[in-house]
Amino acid sequence: MAPELPSAALEKFLVGFEGTSLPAELRALLAEGLAGVTIFPRNIRDPEGLRSLTDEIRRAAGRPALIAIDQEGGRKFSLPEPFTQWPSAPELGAFDDPALVEQVARAMARELFAVGCNLNFAPMLDLHLQPMSPVTSGRSFGSAPERVARLGEAFLRGLAAEGVLGCAKHFPGHGDTHVDPHEDLPIFYGSMARLEKTELVPFARAIAAGVPIIMTAHILMPAIDSEHPASLSRTVLHRLLRERLHYDGAILADDLGMGAIRKRRSPARAAVETFRAGSDFALLCHDWSLVRPTIHAVADALKEDKLDASEREQSHARIERLRAQANASKSAQSLDIVGCAGHRALASEIHDRAHPRPS
Repeated sequence: MAPELPSAALEKFLVGFEGTSLPAELRALLAEGLAGVTIFPRNIRDPEGLRSLTDEIRRAAGRPALIAIDQEGGRKFSLPEPFTQWPSAPELGAFDDPALVEQVARAMARELFAVGCNLNFAPMLDLHLQPMSPVTSGRSFGSAPERVARLGEAFLRGLAAEGVLGCAKHFPGHGDTHVDPHEDLPIFYGSMARLEKTELVPFARAIAAGVPIIMTAHILMPAIDSEHPASLSRTVLHRLLRERLHYDGAILADDLGMGAIRKRRSPARAAVETFRAGSDFALLCHDWSLVRPTIHAVADALKEDKLDASEREQSHARIERLRAQANASKSAQSLDIVGCAGHRALASEIHDRAHPRPS
């Protein structure tokens, strides 16, 4: 039997898994203190099955757990039927209507809450600055910083109003790059001055609005830190995000199994680096063989005092705060809300306005 892992290391990870029921090893990790799980299409049979799975996750944890999902809307990040098929961020961005975005986010959150998901990896605040970008195409509210800021803030309000945590991503912004971080490391050649007047504008607005989680980008910015991707950079996470932007919410490192990371260092090494840099927790989503070795590496770093003690305490407090927010009292939604007539009518109305038929 594999040795137990300390909760101080386990609480720093959200993991993905295969199948539509909870694997025994994941059940054990949740009981030992794992922060939570991420849900993917491979885990979803139907709304009833998903709610059964999230109930199983909560029982296994025995305490509040984060149950996360990517539900941005649009074709790439949208739950399948019978969930409402929501418009994409570019479709919403074209209207530049914060009230409409908030309405969509509230409806989206009601469906997520009904199936037991309490964290949505949205909104995406990356600017769509490169027409062929593999990251922002079909997913960004647009290229104008102020517009993306307004709509991102509205999306966060909508999620929060229905009891779902929002997550602004991907700090400090993927928009002006050409490479998919799932495959390799994108490089941004801009200066700090450029970031401050462009890419950081939506994140600064989200911070002012109290965003609970910010997900970081696996992107290299040589003018700011020539050695470490943003997600592993203390210059970016501590000096920029914490000190310069005064962010005190949770920092989440994107999946450490992505090609942007694995082609240059092991996920285990990256995990220790991202926590030294200032992240509170990290994702491991698509390769179960990475989970225990990576968590063991963090456990060893904690044991050897390689992570600052005062920052560890602050990070633990932020994670506990998230758990409490995820467990905030709210009446459970009936599954009847999933794909209900009102939600479908709203989505259809937006689609018709975005794609008017020729007269």
